[in-house]
Amino acid sequence: MTNPSPPRTDARRTLPPATQGNPVLRFLAANKSLVGLVLLMVVVSLFSPSFLTVDNLLNILRQTSINAIIAVGMTFVILTAGIDLSVGSVLAFTGAVCASLVAADANLWIALPATLALGAALGAANGAVIAVGGVQPFIATLVSMTVLRGATLVYTDGRPIGTIDGQAAEGFWAIGGEYVLGVPVPVLLAALVFIVCWFVLSHMRFGRYVYAVGGNEQVARLAGINITGLKIAVYAVSGLLAALAGIILTARLESAQPTAGTAYELDAIAAVVLGGTSLMGGRGHIFGTLVGALIIGVLNNALNLMEVSSYYQMIAKGAVILLAVLVDSRGKKAA
Repeated sequence: MTNPSPPRTDARRTLPPATQGNPVLRFLAANKSLVGLVLLMVVVSLFSPSFLTVDNLLNILRQTSINAIIAVGMTFVILTAGIDLSVGSVLAFTGAVCASLVAADANLWIALPATLALGAALGAANGAVIAVGGVQPFIATLVSMTVLRGATLVYTDGRPIGTIDGQAAEGFWAIGGEYVLGVPVPVLLAALVFIVCWFVLSHMRFGRYVYAVGGNEQVARLAGINITGLKIAVYAVSGLLAALAGIILTARLESAQPTAGTAYELDAIAAVVLGGTSLMGGRGHIFGTLVGALIIGVLNNALNLMEVSSYYQMIAKGAVILLAVLVDSRGKKAA
């Protein structure tokens, strides 16, 4: 059995002829998202002097960490040409379960792994429906999103579950609210997730298989890749990271809200797309997703600093995402 060769990612794709002889243009073409992030930060700093303060930058990183963690899991899914609309509901449900365990004074070394395992199991169930049942990812995860949102409301009876009282409360809060060497713990957890997932996608056979399946599923099947097992594993990763985000959010708020995670799947997909990962699968990288999540975080922060109405914020975010997709699409046509 021959293992498939690693597919080309964004960093190695063919560039437009006009850029091939110029190293600066080559860099700009290969790192459009990063250039966009830098330009956005420069423009915002001109309009808001408080933007580049240390406290504000740490605040951006802390608020971006949750979306970034979810977006990493979404990257695995989209690289296989799939989609996961259930991540926001998985976050809410696992967050509620974790909060109830903490409120019952369960040992954190039991409550946290159990919550992560629950998230992975919910994600694996999505993968099984898609890979074994033959249901389209959009439909399968849309159903899962609806069912889990209803299950969260039933489980919580529509009320927040507090985690303020009990022996485990303080340790649990530290996951979302504590600082280590001046850096918020959620930011450190997000960085660890990115490092691990970057290594998996870039240096492990599983990562090569993810790209291969997204590039051409039929060829990957002929090469001997277990498509069913891989898809289940990819959606399990997405569910596990959504559960981790749920733990962090619940710890930071010191309660599990029944409506937590609403529309988080849209921000995660937006971060992946802004980072240059193709919705058709097989092309993209984790670093791009990190940049995409930061673009959304900086944009949200900038609009808040400039006191822009939340209604206009939605329009602005949509316009930026559309612009990024159009630029990427034109770049592919020119290649």
